[in-house]
Amino acid sequence: QVQLVESGGGLVEAGGSLTLSCAFSGVDFNNYNMGWFRQAPGLEREFVAGIQWHSQRYSGNFANDRFTIDRDNAKNTVTLRMNNLKVESTVVYYCEGKGWRRGGGLYTAREYDYWGQGTQVTVSS
Repeated sequence: QVQLVESGGGLVEAGGSLTLSCAFSGVDFNNYNMGWFRQAPGLEREFVAGIQWHSQRYSGNFANDRFTIDRDNAKNTVTLRMNNLKVESTVVYYCEGKGWRRGGGLYTAREYDYWGQGTQVTVSS
């Protein structure tokens, strides 16, 4: 059974930090490119950051240099370290996995094969 489980969301003050984690099971994790997306109510999922199976990293406009994605292939996990959080970071964050053989980029959520239930991040002012 394939599962993606996000954790680490919660409430934090503006300027604070959070680290989101994603555990991906039921697949050969080494064959998957991973991405983090954010989604506000009524809007499409927006790319935050991605990391290919060989650890090449990509960041979306929202993340710039405040967010860092990383993966641990031994533990089948991918993390998103978020620093200097702003109130506009208050949304649900989703972890997604895309088989590397599918090709293409990492930026479009609907092109991924699997995704989790999401984790809420709330940043207070």
